[in-house]
Amino acid sequence: MQKKALILIIFALMALAGDELSVRISEPPLGTQEARSLVTIPAPVKYSEGFATAIRTIDGDTIVIDINGTQEKVRLIGVDTPEAVDPRKPVQCFGKEASVFTKNLLEGKRVRLEADPSQGDRDKYGRLLRYVFLSDDTFVNKEIIAQGYGHEYTYRAPYQHQTDFKTAERFAREQQKGLWAPGVCG
Repeated sequence: MQKKALILIIFALMALAGDELSVRISEPPLGTQEARSLVTIPAPVKYSEGFATAIRTIDGDTIVIDINGTQEKVRLIGVDTPEAVDPRKPVQCFGKEASVFTKNLLEGKRVRLEADPSQGDRDKYGRLLRYVFLSDDTFVNKEIIAQGYGHEYTYRAPYQHQTDFKTAERFAREQQKGLWAPGVCG
């Protein structure tokens, strides 16, 4: 039982450290004197910055990317779009339009991901929290807000581009773009 507890502690430390670890476990099976095996435990996958391919849009502020053959859900930092797929809520005004905008902007394209240390690596649903940039340096999170498909969203703590996103929202409102257009979302 103590060896199992030790192994669990090792797994926990690895998750925190993010390193691969080889562990020799020697627990003699019944009826033998000694048995040794080498168990290699891969490091948990961590993504901070880098390139990926956007493969699917879940809704206007959440996408699925492919990083070296691994699919990950990404929640765009600092932007919130009307709900289009939340099973607990009805589709909100301009939710489908926001999803289509994000889909047209991203799907099938190579993107650059950027983390923000103030926001943590993942949200409570396990999604990566990232800023997303197209190859031409279009800042996707900000573009969604500037075109009126979402609004600036601060979750718990201020983030690096908060001021720019608030300015983009003010511009979209003043220009009556997207969901801010007269009569769109009564």
